Amino acid sequence: MKATLRHAVKTLLLVVAATLTLSVQAERKLLDQVVAIVDDDVILQTELDARINTITTRLQAQGTGLPPRDVLEDRVLEQLITESIQLQMADRMGMRISDNELNETMDNIVERNGMTMAEFEQQLATEGVSFRQAREQIRNEMLTSRVQQRQVGNRVRVTDREVDNYLQAIEARGGNNAEYRLAYIFIEVDDADSEASVDAARAQAARLRQQIVEGRDFREVAVAESDASNALEGGDMGWRTESQLPSLVAPVVPELPVGEPSQVLENNSGFHLVMVMDKRGGGEKQVIQQHRVRHILIRPSEAVPDVDAEAKIRDIYQQLSDGADFAELAREHSDDPVSGSDGGNLGWVSRGQMVPAFEQAMLEADLNELRGPFRSQFGWHILQVQERRQKDISGDVKRAEARQAIYRRKSETELQNWLREIRDEAFVEFKGEYARDTETQEAGSPS
Repeated sequence: MKATLRHAVKTLLLVVAATLTLSVQAERKLLDQVVAIVDDDVILQTELDARINTITTRLQAQGTGLPPRDVLEDRVLEQLITESIQLQMADRMGMRISDNELNETMDNIVERNGMTMAEFEQQLATEGVSFRQAREQIRNEMLTSRVQQRQVGNRVRVTDREVDNYLQAIEARGGNNAEYRLAYIFIEVDDADSEASVDAARAQAARLRQQIVEGRDFREVAVAESDASNALEGGDMGWRTESQLPSLVAPVVPELPVGEPSQVLENNSGFHLVMVMDKRGGGEKQVIQQHRVRHILIRPSEAVPDVDAEAKIRDIYQQLSDGADFAELAREHSDDPVSGSDGGNLGWVSRGQMVPAFEQAMLEADLNELRGPFRSQFGWHILQVQERRQKDISGDVKRAEARQAIYRRKSETELQNWLREIRDEAFVEFKGEYARDTETQEAGSPS
């Protein structure tokens, strides 16, 4: 009887132990369950939770209100899905980010934020992010950025006429160099051919604007409602000069008081709201020093060893010192075919345009002084600064900024289109509590 009882107790203990083991294993699996399959990749619950915690901590630090948890989960999961699609594309393209390149990028991030690496790691810890996780996230962001540049950049072209028209429009509005810190909300039209769909999107944008006017935080609305790619950053567009404003908001922003939402703006892609979060600056000239320079280059080669090249340039220098004509010697001897054919003339040169050795000699030379011989990576030089001037490059800068603004505006539109395309073309299957209806899990269906 006692032996039987002991056997029964032992069996019961084994069953309990097995049950506990299965329970622990089930809990462990539950903690790291698959929440979505994305083509050849999976997204885990731990990834989703970690990203939500990071975004939540950042938004709370900014004082931005949070949407309901289920809304935030859906939006972050969609962000992870889009990232996964792009990272798989990067892998198929053979794109890689080396450790050295990643280290340099992280050093730049730390420097821009005025921190030491130890302080940066401490800041990450307060956000619940390990240094290793941050490295991998930055690596992934660099990869997705390169994929976007390659795929979207090829779609965008900016013509001189577009730049001229852009600058004329800015000038007609009395444009200046003021800068605006902008936030942005975009409400996409699900079906542009459906009047009901357009009306629904318009009504949603108007409703959100009214909520903001009544005191709801603009950035909170962006996180919860915006269809823009920067929604989870509170719609932050950063600082933009007037010439860098997207064409849709350019007529509105300069007249918009800080902290007030714009009226609902409409274009072919949907409905938009913009807010000026801050403003600074105003039309200062940008003046730089320029140098009108000419030079003679003797380039070493297999046929002309460096010692012979140096001897030749020193002989030329002596001839110049004795009164020989600079232009004639440049045309006869210089190994720079472009400037040599024009008597050595390089035209007006600004700081940063030449290699360091040449720039140093140029900056140190007195007017009309023969400077050299000196060595650069291209060979042996003699240079002469014939004239110096102060140049207002505001016009050149404005054209460059205008071109960049047009490019950025077109890129933003094309990026949104491209992200929708790759999302529609991907196979995405949601799992567990995130499972959707069968129709929404098929490739090409939006979530």
